[in-house]
Amino acid sequence: MKRLRRMAFSRFVQAAFVAVLVCFSLGVTDSAGRFNDLGHKMMCTCSCGQVLLECNHVGCTVSGGMRDELTNSIASGQNDSLILQSFVQRYGATVLAAPTTQGFDLLAWIMPFAVSTIALIGTILLVRNWAKNQPKLASAGAVPSNPAEEAMRERIRRETGTD
Repeated sequence: MKRLRRMAFSRFVQAAFVAVLVCFSLGVTDSAGRFNDLGHKMMCTCSCGQVLLECNHVGCTVSGGMRDELTNSIASGQNDSLILQSFVQRYGATVLAAPTTQGFDLLAWIMPFAVSTIALIGTILLVRNWAKNQPKLASAGAVPSNPAEEAMRERIRRETGTD
């Protein structure tokens, strides 16, 4: 009897865990979280240059309508990618806060790293070139090869009184 109860309890816990997991994976339980997540993936199109949910443009008539449209899309049961696609079709690709990782938009992710790497390599090569082309300084104890220079140095020593 105890074993039967333990098995029934174990099955109940497993079923509850699966139900909670399914609810969270579908996003059914947290429409406010989906609204917040999607709202931060889009830009307000009123030309304020801010994220949709962060738009504090005084008298902004655009953000309210976009928020309502987002709320209605979530309430109608559309998935996140379909909602974002419908906003892109309606407002253009500039409505997305970050570029996609497909096609030509992939360059927006790659170019900053590529330019930084090229600039670093160019700087290293430039510094090496400068270091290689520095004139060699004569050592302090070296004897000048030009007799006129040696005569001039001797005259300077005599006139200044230094040895």
